[in-house]
Parts: sequence; structure tokens; C-alpha cells
Amino acid sequence: MQQLSKIFLYGIGRRETLEYLPLQQYGNNSSEATQPAPCFPAGFPSILIVPMLLKNQVALVTGSGRGIGRAVAHLFAKEGAAVFLAARTEKELAAVAKEIAESGGRAEYATADLTQEPACTHIVAAAREKFGKVDILVNNGGHYGPVVPVEEYPLAEFDKVIAVHLRAAFLLSKLVLPEMYARGSGIILNISSLSAKAAYLWGSAYAAAKAGMLGLTRSTAAEAAQKGVRVNAICPGPVTGTRMSKELGADLAKRLGISAEEQLKGFLSSVLQGRAQTAEEIARAALFLCSEQSSAITGQSINVDGGVAFY
Repeated sequence: MQQLSKIFLYGIGRRETLEYLPLQQYGNNSSEATQPAPCFPAGFPSILIVPMLLKNQVALVTGSGRGIGRAVAHLFAKEGAAVFLAARTEKELAAVAKEIAESGGRAEYATADLTQEPACTHIVAAAREKFGKVDILVNNGGHYGPVVPVEEYPLAEFDKVIAVHLRAAFLLSKLVLPEMYARGSGIILNISSLSAKAAYLWGSAYAAAKAGMLGLTRSTAAEAAQKGVRVNAICPGPVTGTRMSKELGADLAKRLGISAEEQLKGFLSSVLQGRAQTAEEIARAALFLCSEQSSAITGQSINVDGGVAFY
């Protein structure tokens, strides 16, 4: 029976999947050992066999119908995880699940309003029903809320923003931790925001919710560290390709009385790199924090913001 190895190429600063190559006999006589057939494409200095970073893991990713959550789900599936998707819009979830399946990955989904406790309970139960466990929880679901000053902020909207970000992250963590503790392993990753560390106009609920997620991250990490569970957060900067970012930019520009282009240019001028981040860049940071490559990191909030916040 032929053995198969997944080969990745390292060259020009990137990793690419080449193909599954059969291990074959080669040489001038049968006494020579069986070795992989040589395969060194022109322009690439070497080849390495690299295991998938999340092989046999199950990841529950909220807010995974689009944007950062979608990018995380795709990358995790590519790295071997079975991914359970959750968001409010079934059409978006179905599309992402189909994309992952067509790429050879595994994905299931359930719609959920994360402001509701029964919905949080449902998606954890559904993930376990489909895949048997939850190894990784990525708390990414949420929305920005109204772009208004504190004195004009509707209380119901404030409560909704807190609920979908902070309360949902708490509820979902509460639901998966007993399983993780019993197994002695698990990862929780909270997607916070630059807004948790910097001061911006007209987003008090969002800033409060995202800052609260950092406190939740540290507290949960302290409780979980010696039970085999790591808990971290990412603070993304402006991911301008997402729908939420585009809508927020338009609202801010309107309040400032300038064009959306002027608003974005002014904002990016405060970023050391002078550019926005992509959802894929956030996903790569998430992969690092949810893999064994970051085995000694817990209780941290990692800025992926192009150089804005420095703590």
C-alpha cells in the first residue's frame, strides 16, 4: 500500500500546499530504502513535511458568516479543524459551510441570536452533537451599535451591544469550560478590539463591551491555566474590508461632516503601518493563539492593529 505525505513548500516567504505525493521506490536496485520521490520545483529552495496545526480539533466560531469570523473558520478548517459556525444569518452560514466543504474541510452551522442564553446553550449542544466535543471556542460575534455620544445612547441598544459581545462570551465560556476541564485541554479566544485600549468618539457600548472582554479573558485564564485551558484575546485594528467597518466609517464620516474617504484616510494616519488590517491577518493571529505554537501564552491580549496601541 502506498503511503501518503502532505508536502508543503517553503520559499519566497510563504507556505503552499503542493499535493499528496506517494512514497515510491527509486534507485538502481531493490536493496535501496524506500524514500519519497524527489520533488523540488524550480525556484523553491526546499520542501518540508508540516503537520496541520489543528488536526482533529473541533472549533466553535461565532460571528462566522462573514468578516473576521469567516476568515478564521476557513483557516482553521484548512489546518485540520472541524468547524462549527454560528451567526444570525443562515444564508451567510450556509455559504461559508459550503465553501469549506468544497475545499475539503468539515463544517456545520446553526443560526443563533447570541444575546439570548438559550441560543448560546443551543449552539454548544449542536456543536457537540455534530462533532462530539468543543476543543476551541472563538468568541467573535457582535455588532457596533449606534454611533452617538453617551448622553444620547439608548439604554436598550447599550444593553444589546454588551449582551452580544461580553455576555455571550461569558455564557459560551461557561458552557464549554466543564468539558475542557474534564479533558484537561482547551482554548478560548476572545476577539476584542482596539477600541478596548484606545479612545474613540461615539462608541461607548462597543468600547465598554470589548474592554470587558479583556477583563473576562484575564480572569478566566487565571482560573483555567492549571486545568490545561488557555484563554487569550486579540485586539484587531481597522479591518476596513468588513461590512461592519464600512458601515461604521460611513456613520462616522456623516457625523464629522466629511467624506468616507477622508474619514478613513484620517484614521489610518494614526496607524504606524499607515494601512488597515485584513480579516486574514486577524485569522492568522487567531490560528497561532489556538494552536500549540502558543502553548505558553495565556491571559494575554494581542494587538493586531498595524501599530496603534502599545500595551
